Amino acid sequence: MNTEQARFNMIEQQIRPWDVLDQSVLSLLAVVKREDFVPPAYRALAFVDTEVPLPGGQCMLAPKVEARLLQELTVHKHERVLEVGTGSGYMAALLGRKARQVISMETRPELVEMANANLRRDGTMNVNVRQADGSRGLPEEGPFDVILLSGSVAEVPPQLLAQLKVGGRLAAVVGQLPIMRATLFTRSSEHDFASVELFDTVASRLSGFDEPPRFKF
Repeated sequence: MNTEQARFNMIEQQIRPWDVLDQSVLSLLAVVKREDFVPPAYRALAFVDTEVPLPGGQCMLAPKVEARLLQELTVHKHERVLEVGTGSGYMAALLGRKARQVISMETRPELVEMANANLRRDGTMNVNVRQADGSRGLPEEGPFDVILLSGSVAEVPPQLLAQLKVGGRLAAVVGQLPIMRATLFTRSSEHDFASVELFDTVASRLSGFDEPPRFKF
């Protein structure tokens, strides 16, 4: 496989047509080597338009989904980011190049180990991976400018939204099969939040978020 040609094709044929036009995002995708964050057994899938299996039954999001979420969050260099669901560490590496600091939470020890090794190899120094349940976030270390849920949830827990600064953004894939939507939440004031549905997609459920939906009567 011609790796650089495959990377170019991923960006130009999958990602740019999905309305990812922010040049800073496209440039990052060309620089951060996705193949180095993919388990060796699945290296051939590094640039394919699909989720990539990870240990513990988790998955890397499809490349175009990663790119759209990164674009829509509009992360700035002075901002602090909380990621829930580290996986292989690839999204954390992308976020780390845009933010001042990234804290990434992952429940599975084998993925924490993998992500730390991948981030060290990548030279990413401003990402701190924690083995912890991310469903409650890190209230003692918030508030955060940006929160990313790197997987799907039935609904976004209010305690995570509460950890956003005013003006902060949270992105997640929300819903139940067969209908899930990537959604961007923005904290507009101390007590108010706005949300916009970005695109339809399907993503694997994040650990700790697989409780049955709460019915409202």
